[in-house]
Amino acid sequence: MVFSFDVMVALITAMSIATSLLTQLLKSIFDAWKKQYASNIIVVAVSVIVGGTGTALYYVNYQIPFNALTSVYLAIMCLLNCAGAMVGYDKVKQAITQIRDIRM
Repeated sequence: MVFSFDVMVALITAMSIATSLLTQLLKSIFDAWKKQYASNIIVVAVSVIVGGTGTALYYVNYQIPFNALTSVYLAIMCLLNCAGAMVGYDKVKQAITQIRDIRM
């Protein structure tokens, strides 16, 4: 096992807090520049970066090898971080709608 449930919850909590803070920072920068943005897209991008980096740093710190299984866990942690940062079904639904609208 790569990490226990307690460690996973602690990592997700810490990464969600960091994601929320970085998202607010980016939103204030975009507001200062008077640029339009979709906040959910910013959350997704920041959460993937923070979740992936945080999990990778955990792997390096505890000398966990990068292989197929740990790569899947890393991707799952990115998704869980995204869901934790968005907090709620409505925000996830709004993000999916915004992503679909960008493609069209």
